[in-house]
Formats: sequence, structure tokens, C-alpha cells
Amino acid sequence: MSSKVAFVTGASKGVGRGIAYGLADAGWDVAVNYHSDAAGAEETKEVIESKGRRCFTVSGDVGEKLPVEAMFSAVVAELGRLDCLVNNAGRQTFASLLDLDEADWDKTIKTNLKGSFLCTQAGARIMRDQGQGGSIINIGSGANKQPFLNLVDYCASKGGLDQLTRVSACELGKYGIRVNCVAPGAIEIERTKEESPDYAGDWSPLTPMGRVGVPEDVARMVVHLAGDEADFITGQTIYVDGGLWTKTHWPYETD
Repeated sequence: MSSKVAFVTGASKGVGRGIAYGLADAGWDVAVNYHSDAAGAEETKEVIESKGRRCFTVSGDVGEKLPVEAMFSAVVAELGRLDCLVNNAGRQTFASLLDLDEADWDKTIKTNLKGSFLCTQAGARIMRDQGQGGSIINIGSGANKQPFLNLVDYCASKGGLDQLTRVSACELGKYGIRVNCVAPGAIEIERTKEESPDYAGDWSPLTPMGRVGVPEDVARMVVHLAGDEADFITGQTIYVDGGLWTKTHWPYETD
């Protein structure tokens, strides 16, 4: 795996950082995208390099075409190639359907859905031209299928990401490019702990496995889908959730 290169968007913290670490542990060189958290991206880079892998940090808004093209060109120029893309960058707004501002809707769709489209397009073109296939992994959510109250922009974006995964898999299969979606459940990271001080205490009882997830849980599935052992898996959404989203009822109520 010494020549394999992965590009992870939104990897300055949280799940994206965990995915970048997991890929490095598995022998990948990693390009780390960030939008505004340069210090966080540098911390991610330092850890990856301590694992003996190359790392390149690149700033850019995934929802803008020209910056996306510039980022992918920079990654190939610095690391030589691209074998895996992880579309992880995302945002959300807590607001009811009737109160959500148009600007917040636009920002979320731009980052979560348009950003994944633009990065998939740019990354797939590179992989196609290299002629050796590749893997694209979208990071979804329980919101791929579960309606969350007061998260209409996020649910719409993740539902769209589910279909983007399937269509991309169908169109890119002829180039040997596999496209899958990993949908985490309740994952304890900096952001979720800010949303709920006792995040693990709130969500562990709702999860059949009796605990919340950590970024490493997501990373292990991403590493598997990125590797050769998953070379006949494409167009799938895999829930890494401890069984949380297998439930058929709404797991909690929000006023």
C-alpha cells in the first residue's frame, strides 16, 4: 500500500480526523482538507507523519468548483496520484422547517451535497485517467433515511447523498471506481459533546450495542471499503451505528 493516496475532506477534527488516522495506520498517504481550521489540520498532519506516512494539508471550500479543482490538482502534484476520496466535510443547522433561513439551507446543501458532487467529479476524473480504478466513500448519517426534527437541511442533504452514491457507483463502475456510503450512528466527537454535555449518556441507552461510537469505528469501515478486499462492493450504504438506525420508530422527541 506504500504508493496509495487518500484525500479526506473536513479532516481537521472529528470523524474526518479519525478517518485520516485510520487510513494512515493502514499504510495510506493522506491529503487533509480543511476550510478554516488550519491549526486542527496541522495537528492531524503531525500525527499522520508520526505514523510514518506522508501528509499534505490543503485549504478550500468543497462547495466551490474552482477551489475544488485547485485542491485536487495540488494533491496530485504533491503526493503523485489519487486512489481514494472520502467526502466527509459537512455542516448542519438546528431550526424547524418553518424557521430555517434560506441562507442556512443553501450553506448546508452547498457543503454536504454539492461539495460531495464536486469532489466526486474531480476525484473520479483523476482516477479514470490514471486507469487503475479507485474508491470514493461518502460519509452519510442516520439522516440518510431517518427524519430528524429541526434538521431539515441536514436530512435533505444526506438523503441526496444516498442517491448520489448509487448513481455515481453505476456510472463509474466501468472505470473500476467503487462508490459507497458509510452512515455513522451516534458518534462522540467535539461537536456532539457540545450539543449534549452527556452525549454518551443520552445515546448509549438508545443504541442496541449499549454504547456510542467513536471515530475509530467509522474509520475501520472506511479503510475496509478503500482497500482491495472490498473490490466488489459498490453502490452500498453501510450503517456503522451499533444497530441504532435499524429501529423502526423515532428514537427520541425534540420540542
